[in-house]
Amino acid sequence: MEVSAEKATSASGDGLAAIGARLDRLGSSVTLWVLVLALSLGGLFDAYLMSSGPVIVPGMVESGLLAKGSRHADSLAEVFNLHTTAGFFATTYAGLWVAAFFFGFIADKFGRRTVFTVGLLWFSIAGAIMAFQETASGLILWRFLLSIGAGIEVITIDSYLSELMPKNARGKAFAVNNAIHSAGKPIATLAAFALSLMMTSGVHQTLFGLEGWRWVVLIGSLGAIVVWPLRLLIPESPRWLAAHDKLPEAEKVVSMLEQRVERERGKPLPPPEPVAKQPPHKHGRFLEMFGPEYLPRTVMLSVFHLLQAIALHGFVNWMPTLLVAHGVTITESLGYTFAMTLVAPLGPLACLWFADKVERKWQIVGSAIVVALCGFTFTLSRNPLIIVPAGAIELFAAAVLNFAFHAYQAELFPTRIRVQGVGFVYSWSRISAALSGFLVAYILGRYGTPAVFVLFTGSMLTLALFITFLGPRTRGQSLEALSP
Repeated sequence: MEVSAEKATSASGDGLAAIGARLDRLGSSVTLWVLVLALSLGGLFDAYLMSSGPVIVPGMVESGLLAKGSRHADSLAEVFNLHTTAGFFATTYAGLWVAAFFFGFIADKFGRRTVFTVGLLWFSIAGAIMAFQETASGLILWRFLLSIGAGIEVITIDSYLSELMPKNARGKAFAVNNAIHSAGKPIATLAAFALSLMMTSGVHQTLFGLEGWRWVVLIGSLGAIVVWPLRLLIPESPRWLAAHDKLPEAEKVVSMLEQRVERERGKPLPPPEPVAKQPPHKHGRFLEMFGPEYLPRTVMLSVFHLLQAIALHGFVNWMPTLLVAHGVTITESLGYTFAMTLVAPLGPLACLWFADKVERKWQIVGSAIVVALCGFTFTLSRNPLIIVPAGAIELFAAAVLNFAFHAYQAELFPTRIRVQGVGFVYSWSRISAALSGFLVAYILGRYGTPAVFVLFTGSMLTLALFITFLGPRTRGQSLEALSP
């Protein structure tokens, strides 16, 4: 049985579906793209601070705050020493894991807009404090707290975007969002490279009394404060409001968006598509993702994240270090890395023309295969004419993969538990990334860079097969149809 979307808004069981149908008819409009831009800029410096790790770690090592780690560690205490490069990366991912696993419920309970605002303040303040730490323990603690705030922001933005955008523009919205977020990496690398040149001998030298790596972190924290007023442009998610028995508030937000889009286009909107009769409304529970309806998706995405983090985060985080292992200097490695990362924002932008035309799962599979092949090629030469293009293509494909899975996972859970579901499955990537940092450090020390990339390549090819056979299709479907 189908009912009018506007009539269904008054019925508690059908209200969310009706709100979704009205949002889906808005199509691609300037009004909605302004919201996408505001959300994306809010997360830009989150991405900057998270991706700055690889370019600030060499400076921390040279300044004596972090140790390189034992090349031939013979005890667990040496392998899992937090005051090393591997320990710094592990701490980062530990904070992101805590955010994803334990804090997903707060955005489902208190709203997307509120938690987006809190996360923005959290990671910017923690970053500023981290920049002035003088001990390894203080540095590790504040990097951990910064990562929690950044992690909360990531899973909240993903759910926010999927709920605000119409079904035929979700892919494009995530492409734009990830293009802006991907810019955080080259911006951070450029900041470190510029400071390195200014200080003549690396980012461990001082400028106005502060070492270069501290300036890199401060730039990210101050940037987040600058974009703070953007939160005023963003309304609460009407889908979240409807899912929490706040239909009048949801109606108010949707009506406001409808009026703006109609003024923008100069004509009335088409009628919303009729919605199928919905089951009685129920409130979200964490254990619902382990019920018969969502357990296959939960398991599939959890395994996916265990594998993708090994290669995707491993390559990005260890790129400067791997270049140094090839025999280049820190300043040269930062220059090479900056040249490679220039293409990262182009990956999601290139997806704009096929983001909502090609099935999401095939975007993931295709980009994973390219990451695997180019990552392995990267290890076969010390010639910058091969290293830079191979690394650039690797980062391009990684950016496509990153955009695709962020959009994909947000589509596979219902609004009532969307952030909790995304947070839970995403938390496995944090565990994997944290532990793989120690594994990469050990393999690099024992067997060299080729062995590291065998690990990366195998992980990517395995997850490509996994998604091929187990990933559901999502293209062109409403969120309520995908996850009732």
